[in-house]
Amino acid sequence: MTSRTSETSKSTDSPGTAKNFMEKLLTVPPPIEVAGRRIKRYHVTADPAGIAPDVQEAAYAILPKLLPEADGTPPATFVVLHRGADDGAYLNAYSWVWDNVLHFKGASAGQPVLGCPDRDPTHFIAPDLPWIGCVWELPPILHERDAWVRHMLAPDAPDLDAYMADCLSEGTTGDRS
Repeated sequence: MTSRTSETSKSTDSPGTAKNFMEKLLTVPPPIEVAGRRIKRYHVTADPAGIAPDVQEAAYAILPKLLPEADGTPPATFVVLHRGADDGAYLNAYSWVWDNVLHFKGASAGQPVLGCPDRDPTHFIAPDLPWIGCVWELPPILHERDAWVRHMLAPDAPDLDAYMADCLSEGTTGDRS
């Protein structure tokens, strides 16, 4: 999630008047395991150097607080770590629960408008907002939905390893037609 004034608009125009929109870079680091869940990772940033290691470390440190309790569904999650063009950093955790439902919880850093106490992109908090992601963070959701159906729901036997290996390709956040 990003600040309307800093990323989607070069001015303080009202929502819906985005100017100078540019897709961002999407990279796919290797999966990790956190709190017994297998985690696919997507990183989004405009910076070709990627997301700084200290921001990554801080984001993944708060990740256990974003994960749901086990409910018998294979323990799989995908995350989108987004470094904004300003001080903001965002971690969206989407976890599979109840067999076919996507659970969401997010964290933000460096974005006072979202309740962050300062502009430090490594000081993550978990605001209680109903937002599931901004335009740069949403592309993995469609892919992950289809991958979950393809590997976990449609086959006679679920294949969590196949699901974990099936990631959206690296490139940009859009223009994937």
